[in-house]
Amino acid sequence: MTDKKQMRSAARLYAVQALFQMEQMNAGADRVRAEFEDHRFGATYEEGEYAEGDIDLFRKTLDDAVTWQAKIDQLTHTALVAKWPIDRIDPVLRALFRAAGAELVEGKAPPKVVITEYVDVAKAFFPEGKESRFVNAVLDHMGRAAKPDAFAPK
Repeated sequence: MTDKKQMRSAARLYAVQALFQMEQMNAGADRVRAEFEDHRFGATYEEGEYAEGDIDLFRKTLDDAVTWQAKIDQLTHTALVAKWPIDRIDPVLRALFRAAGAELVEGKAPPKVVITEYVDVAKAFFPEGKESRFVNAVLDHMGRAAKPDAFAPK
């Protein structure tokens, strides 16, 4: 994996963690963004070292997730079955869908790349569960709704 790819992957993981933290602590984006940039990106602590992340991707993903949250949540809601509204989804998955949704709605990366990256993030949080398949299905639906041209046959 190239350094740039690793940094983008780390930024996506950090964005999910930051969105989760914002929801759980009822904290603002500016405060959480500063905390992550100061204490996570490339930081070394006794318990280990945090990866360096693509700060621009992290900031854009976080900002777009906040700005477009209603649209992203609607895309997520539409992709979920009726018995599982977004409010019933695990808060880590909700944060993941918001971060991925931000990239699907406003990002420049191809939707298939975004989906693959966030499925990998899901595997990091739920290594032994079925969540990664669930995330793949929901994000595929969201990607097709947000950018149908990217899925059209060529």
